[in-house]
Amino acid sequence: MDGVDVAVIETDGITVSAFGPTLALPYKEDERAVLRQALVDALGMSECGRRPGKINRAEIIVTERHAEAIEILCAENSIPLPSVDVVGFHGQTVLHRPDQRLTVQIGNPQWLAFRLGVPVVYDFRAADVTAGGQGAPLVPVFHQALAAMSGRELPLAFLNLGGVANITYIGRNGELIAFDTGPANALLDDWALAHTGKPVDVDGALAGNGQVDRVRLGALMDDLYFAQPAPKSLDREHFAVKARETLEGLAAPEGAATLAAFTIESVAESLKHLPDMPRSWIVCGGGVRNPVIMQGLEDRLGVPVVSADDCGFSSEFMEAQAFGYLAVRKLRDLPISFPTTTGAPEPLAGGEIVTP
Repeated sequence: MDGVDVAVIETDGITVSAFGPTLALPYKEDERAVLRQALVDALGMSECGRRPGKINRAEIIVTERHAEAIEILCAENSIPLPSVDVVGFHGQTVLHRPDQRLTVQIGNPQWLAFRLGVPVVYDFRAADVTAGGQGAPLVPVFHQALAAMSGRELPLAFLNLGGVANITYIGRNGELIAFDTGPANALLDDWALAHTGKPVDVDGALAGNGQVDRVRLGALMDDLYFAQPAPKSLDREHFAVKARETLEGLAAPEGAATLAAFTIESVAESLKHLPDMPRSWIVCGGGVRNPVIMQGLEDRLGVPVVSADDCGFSSEFMEAQAFGYLAVRKLRDLPISFPTTTGAPEPLAGGEIVTP
């Protein structure tokens, strides 16, 4: 909920021929407040078409900011909008319950297509969830293309540290395994907001000044999710209540340090679901900017842990690039989810297309 990331990518949906300009457009604080309330209002949803509480207002905000971000990016880089073939529009997830075959991403694709005059691919997760898959993660097929570009030795792991952390394992023969490992930044962001008024632990300063409470970390790790076989996925709020109860009474730095350690330990726990140890890890997402988490991962995993930027990719905009890539795969009717990445019964295409 920091803002909207936009990226230009040239691809045939299989290989990537070029990465173009990028842009991040932050939400205003009052808009973030609406989005946070939308997460709360979504908890009682039982069907994807409803928009109770603040969700309708949040959907308008999300759509307008995406349109504005695309228009600014194109204007600043002299890219005529008619030259854009397609926009991949993920929207904002407000609820993800694949066990109930329910996943909700808000955003109005028809309005976006009309305003931009460009076809829009949206609703990437629904087909997979309807078929019994987890609906996440969807980026592994893009990671597979990047692994081929990187020249790094296989097996290789990509780790995305967003609100939730997810891993893509690319084996020696290119086989894909993917799943959510546990929390990444969501719990730490919420803790920082509650204790400092800032919605993020900037540069890991809070966690870096605290000591990990090992007893409470053990309590956080005592969750049935970690024993579940892959593929599997998490809602952003899965650990939220337990984390608040477990960390109650801790000083702000100690709580932040314990939550950072929770992210690190849950990634390490994911190794039990892999057929072999990755030779290295490429990390993207906002967690890359937290040195406590990055150093902790390398210490715990015992192999090189590098940011996507160090490999010539973009740690900040990889997800935006990925959904452009996935939109092109939709145009070509290529699968975006697989039995070993989402638990889908077969490789499945995903997304819907709307035209201006």
